[in-house]
Amino acid sequence: MKIGYIRVSTQEQNTVRQEVLMEQLGVDQVFIDRTSGKNTHRPELQVMLDFIRQGDVVIVESISRFARNTRDLLELVEQLTAKGVEFVSQKEAIDTSTPTGKFMLTIFGAVAELEREYILQRQREGIAIAKANGVYKGRKPVERPEFSAVVARWKRGELTAVQAMSRLNMSRTTFYRKVRRMKDDCAAD
Repeated sequence: MKIGYIRVSTQEQNTVRQEVLMEQLGVDQVFIDRTSGKNTHRPELQVMLDFIRQGDVVIVESISRFARNTRDLLELVEQLTAKGVEFVSQKEAIDTSTPTGKFMLTIFGAVAELEREYILQRQREGIAIAKANGVYKGRKPVERPEFSAVVARWKRGELTAVQAMSRLNMSRTTFYRKVRRMKDDCAAD
């Protein structure tokens, strides 16, 4: 069975290009994550790893969609290999069913990691320059107009904290930080 894995970094990014590729390749089942590739703790990746069986082939558009560093890439491919599953990356033309493919996987994985580190380094340098010039103020906070109403329901006991966080699509830390800030703002008035 051909299994496709698609990943984009954010909810807003579009997966169509990768989905069209999977369709063209005749992929039977597709798993899509809309989260950072900084680690392997991705919901659909984990579901896919449980789903695959011996003889399957996992296909990705490029290595960077599967893993962001060499260690994670090699560990994921090792998990696939242990299950008797092959790995194919279209962009880099890597197929782990061949010795050359396995070798190239390691090389391309290292290059992808190096490229990512360069991007992060340039980003940090750019931010430092912008801050020094007074231009950079940081990322704008995400406004959630329903925040006050959901928090009010949570305080009345109509929702659990977990339900409130889920409705607001917030992490635990962000939720409680914003609740504290709201409380401090009310106290200041």
